[in-house]
Amino acid sequence: MKRMTRRPLPVVVLTCCFAASGMTQTIAPAPAPPASAPLSLAPPPPPPQLNQLSALGTTPEWLKLQSFHQTMTRAEFEAAVNDIYSDASPLPPPWKLESDGVVVQTGDPAKPEARIAFTQKAQPPLPGTRTWRKASELPPLKGRPILSDVHFAIDPGHIGGAYSPLEERYLSFASGEAIQEGHLTLLPAQVLAERLKALGAYVSLVRESLEPVTNMRSIDLIAPARQLLQEAGFPQPQESYSGLTGEAKIITVQWQSEKLFYRVSEIHARAKKVNVTIKPDVVLCLHYNAEAWGDATSPQFSPANHLHVLVNGCYAPVELQQQDVRFEMLHRLFSRIHEEELPLAEAVAGGMSSATALPAYLYTTPNARRVGASPYVYARNLLANRLYQCPVVYLEPYVMNHEETYRRLLNGHFLGRTLIAGRLQSSAIEDYVRGVVNGVVAYYQKHRPQ
Repeated sequence: MKRMTRRPLPVVVLTCCFAASGMTQTIAPAPAPPASAPLSLAPPPPPPQLNQLSALGTTPEWLKLQSFHQTMTRAEFEAAVNDIYSDASPLPPPWKLESDGVVVQTGDPAKPEARIAFTQKAQPPLPGTRTWRKASELPPLKGRPILSDVHFAIDPGHIGGAYSPLEERYLSFASGEAIQEGHLTLLPAQVLAERLKALGAYVSLVRESLEPVTNMRSIDLIAPARQLLQEAGFPQPQESYSGLTGEAKIITVQWQSEKLFYRVSEIHARAKKVNVTIKPDVVLCLHYNAEAWGDATSPQFSPANHLHVLVNGCYAPVELQQQDVRFEMLHRLFSRIHEEELPLAEAVAGGMSSATALPAYLYTTPNARRVGASPYVYARNLLANRLYQCPVVYLEPYVMNHEETYRRLLNGHFLGRTLIAGRLQSSAIEDYVRGVVNGVVAYYQKHRPQ
């Protein structure tokens, strides 16, 4: 889900606080001093601190990038950065391009640089550098079902159940009725899994119930939450947000520890499950969108209803100052994940567009950029589509607080049509599943050996 309230995300808020001292400012030049006055030059801004880690992040193993030596040309590297991974900021990235390689600043004082050599002719990644397979690398079908051999991981977004109010993913417009995004993603995930299996695929669910994947809880994250606030300039943060409303809640230890639990620790646990245990060819992240609905106790309907699909990319300079983020971006780039991820996302967006008839969402913020040919597909740096070490198609259909959509979602999953809001309508969940299946099938029909 894109955003359910106008509150800024805690990691973003704190990242901005951390980076403020290293960011340059645009200041109008002062009038030139008289010829007789000595020229006074302002000191240059301090260099960015490149040894930071993201919240709950771990120090990367930079030697892992050595396996990508001489597998990518400089032109391919530059195209990937310019077309997908960069946010088009004029600020220089934390690496230096040379004619025959790229030198990355690691942030490690003992080994401050890592160099990956380019090649004159593109080469496939070495065996062992990735566990996923492109459609073109699958065995020939020879009459078998179209998705035979493909391993999909389906990641139902959020948690749901008792955790929905904590996640701010609980929406009710009348007593006795409510929708929860964590439940609304698990239901289509289960239906989608059966449809993909019927087409020959092997399918794993990253989350199988209304319970967290992580073993940690917010109480376990009080110390790192307090440290985040202190490093962001709040030396004595308030412990509880009891009695507070709005933005004041954000700078409390309780609020930050809860966010670290369900938004950071949870995604790290899912990433470990995906990368170490499941090892799929593709991850399908299922979400729903929402517009700001105001006070959760008295929410407002939105006239907007739309769809978009995300791939990984659009890294801001402040994000690349974090060494784990920098490493993860470069690992995805050299793994050539984008070469499979973007066309697959475009195919799924096409299937979703036809199935739902939703218009394309239009981002007006700099944290996402249009990529590829589809008006529905954007690049954005999210924790899930960065940490999962394979192609990730991240889906954001429907606006949950759009009145008609809300009524359709209350009706759950069904086949055919039923009377909703005064007219016969199909299940929004069925349309969701059908759109994903049609897009995936179209992609593999086009790209895999027959």
